[in-house]
Amino acid sequence: MNEVLQAIEKRSSTRGYTDRKLTKEELDALICAGLQAPTAANRQEIHITVVDGSDPLLAEIEEQKNKGAEIENPPHNFYYEAPTVLILSADSSFYWGKVDAGIAVENIALAAESMGLGSLIIGCIRNVLTGEKRDYFAKALKLPEGYDYEIAVAVGHKAVSKEPHEFSVDKNVTYL
Repeated sequence: MNEVLQAIEKRSSTRGYTDRKLTKEELDALICAGLQAPTAANRQEIHITVVDGSDPLLAEIEEQKNKGAEIENPPHNFYYEAPTVLILSADSSFYWGKVDAGIAVENIALAAESMGLGSLIIGCIRNVLTGEKRDYFAKALKLPEGYDYEIAVAVGHKAVSKEPHEFSVDKNVTYL
């Protein structure tokens, strides 16, 4: 089996990281993997904001996410204490920006797996970053003018492992 298919087969969401920071080379490789993703009409509109896991802004996002939540003090923050969080944004006027961000984040997750790193694709902060404090967080995250949050991914060295999910081709595929 080739390396890409192996990374796809082995990858699962990582919900526990060591405190070891990514090297510049590791981070650069992940960013390049995201930016090399195909985009509709070759717009190349995806923007990546790199946030250190200890940045107080992430704690502020977590606090906003938890307001009114069923669990008052969850055991982990939304990025499971990963040392790095990549926030992907796209031109809000471009219809395909959400799809392009999804492709880019999957490239990052698969690149992380191939490098022996863990990743967690994050959507649960969408309401915070697109809600009433949207402009505040867009400015704090230095999103380009006219760009909106689309998705995020936490990345770091794995402290836990998890088996990839099982699936059923018979249930999930229809041949015509």
